[in-house]
Amino acid sequence: MDKRHFRSVLGKFATGVTIVTTMENQHPKGITANSFTSVSLEPPLVLFCLGKDSTNYQAFNMANFFAINILSNEQTELSNRFATFDGDRFNGVNWECWETGAPILNGAIAAIDCRKKELIDAGDHIIILGEVLRAEKLSEQDPLIYFNGKYAKIRD
Repeated sequence: MDKRHFRSVLGKFATGVTIVTTMENQHPKGITANSFTSVSLEPPLVLFCLGKDSTNYQAFNMANFFAINILSNEQTELSNRFATFDGDRFNGVNWECWETGAPILNGAIAAIDCRKKELIDAGDHIIILGEVLRAEKLSEQDPLIYFNGKYAKIRD
């Protein structure tokens, strides 16, 4: 199947936008991801998918923990930065740590702190399954949505 065609079909599925974070040698690492989902309530499990060609592949592959930061509709610039920026993505970004030490970004509408449970090989990606140690709603703002290859907003 043609990859471009497949990607355009998948673009018809609206998703939220997250920044997934971890630490590598005491340095914060993070990527923008919309391939995030909940898996189980008991035990609490979530997953995200990461391309094997990601510049942060090694950091997430080796880390024992990660955090999911769910972005607000006011954070498109931050999403773009973590999706494409080549330098220190955390420069000037305020964050804190919870149980695992993975960065929790200020301004996120929710965050989920996870211990890595399993890595699953999946074609040109890996699926990273995590056990949720802490999950918090941080704001009542609307989420950042991605649909049809661009950001979108929830309409009432």
